[in-house]
Amino acid sequence: MAVSACVALVACACGPGKSQEDAGAKPSQPSASTPAKEPSAAPSVSARTGKPSAPPAGDQLAPRTKEGAIRRYEQYLHALGREDIDTVCEVAGPAAKKAQDEGFGPCTSTYVAVFQMISPAQKKALQTATVDPQRIVVRTPDKIEMPVEAVRASATFSESDLGSYTLEYLKKDWYITD
Repeated sequence: MAVSACVALVACACGPGKSQEDAGAKPSQPSASTPAKEPSAAPSVSARTGKPSAPPAGDQLAPRTKEGAIRRYEQYLHALGREDIDTVCEVAGPAAKKAQDEGFGPCTSTYVAVFQMISPAQKKALQTATVDPQRIVVRTPDKIEMPVEAVRASATFSESDLGSYTLEYLKKDWYITD
């Protein structure tokens, strides 16, 4: 139950996202002239740059469709499982702005606690989680509800573990707003 409360609070405590990401984007790969570094087993928040890990989509529009919202939410779930604070805070930006205005700390500080409250099995399950399109609720073309029951993963999540979210189409992409 504590994890759900923190996830709900933190989803609202992230800084606002300014860049648009391709919902299906993968983290950028080093160029041929730059040697690749092995990723660490435990990501360090202090090493983060504050920028999203996926490359910005530029002027490309993210699909303003149910499928586009699902891809964006899956991006968030996978980032949560990888402890990718930059992507988590980018996707949850509008909800974060509200929470920060209400006195909560910045997303990059608050999610550290959330990451520690998610079990290793749940983190692993989130990295490959998908969303069942039959279980989401399209409120308007710009607003979609993602109930926890729609998350398909190798671990079970309840409302108290993960929670349900609202995604809205803003600034050419889908963002968690509640």
